[in-house]
Amino acid sequence: MAPMSTLQTIDLDFRPLYGGTVQMVLVVDSRNLADLAGEFASRAGYEPAGGYAGLVLEHYDFGDLSLYLMGEQVPWPGHEVALLGCECGEWGCWPLVARVAAADGVVEWSEFRQPHRAERRYQGFGPFRFPEERYRLAVAAAAQRSK
Repeated sequence: MAPMSTLQTIDLDFRPLYGGTVQMVLVVDSRNLADLAGEFASRAGYEPAGGYAGLVLEHYDFGDLSLYLMGEQVPWPGHEVALLGCECGEWGCWPLVARVAAADGVVEWSEFRQPHRAERRYQGFGPFRFPEERYRLAVAAAAQRSK
């Protein structure tokens, strides 16, 4: 894992998506992860380049959000977690998934991929590393807010 000097900040925010729908937005170093992913895809020449949004918790039961975002309770094997969904509000329509791992006081998102576009390579996107204590606090606050 990364030395402490290379760790990012993490925040989880709730923002309107459309109508009365609310999305949980992952914010890395004060930037929306959906925006970062869209910018990466655009630089890589991928079409469509964006289309990502936060996760709409009311549309899918992710279970215990604290376990889910730690990669400990995932809907498929491999500790992959959908960190972003589609701007339509359905996470499975256009997800961006990543491997989530915690070790030595650091939570890391790595090995990003777009399951519907296997040819896309995300090696230059991330990894993102967060202080585990701050990450767990942000996730716990979001989990409490989402209830």
